Amino acid sequence: MRRVEHVMGLPVSLRIDDEGDFGAAADEAYAWLRQVDARFSPFRSDSEVSRYGRGELAEEDMSADLTEVLGLCERYRAATGGAFDVRLPGRGFDPCAVVKGWSVQRAAGLLAAAGARRFCLNAGGDVVASGGPWRVGIRHPEQADRLCAVLAVTDAAVATSGRYERGDHILDGRTGRPATALLSLTVLAPTLTEADATATAAFALGTDGPAWAAARPGCEVFAVDASRSVVRTPGLPVAA
Repeated sequence: MRRVEHVMGLPVSLRIDDEGDFGAAADEAYAWLRQVDARFSPFRSDSEVSRYGRGELAEEDMSADLTEVLGLCERYRAATGGAFDVRLPGRGFDPCAVVKGWSVQRAAGLLAAAGARRFCLNAGGDVVASGGPWRVGIRHPEQADRLCAVLAVTDAAVATSGRYERGDHILDGRTGRPATALLSLTVLAPTLTEADATATAAFALGTDGPAWAAARPGCEVFAVDASRSVVRTPGLPVAA
């Protein structure tokens, strides 16, 4: 089965190659993502995240999901010495860099729990691949119609952070200024929770980012810096 819906401000596509009817499982996965959008969007004034950011939620009133997300945010802030920070002056509390990968990985878990074994869930270019190998392209950071590489991905996730879609939107939390040392950075990791947050955190770190990401357990990296030089870890599963 194949399905595409617009959720969280981006296209989320699903392909399941297993035999059987997975319509109900897909419904559940997309319903979860819509719920996340309503509860965790910093752009909705009534969301749980917005209420937390305004100081309207006591700790005992926070959901278990928000507590988990806050823990992930703090983990990556500490690991990068503050380069990755979801609490930046002028922006308020914005955990989107963690929430996207975390929520899509949870949706993939719902599909697996329903019996899906070979599927690909793609949220705006960030991918969870189950079974495989699946071929996942890494977009050229300056030419939208070209790829830098194609990965052969089996039971893993791929996420990319870059400047080509939203400009200089990733800030270095240590300085408050845009991170511009890299053009794009792609991470392959066991889960999209890890891949997405690691890619954003590494991008915020700038020139130190690729090496930092490559040192994370289970992570492989493909990065293009501002001088158009490529950094690629030896274990990156490039397709033949």
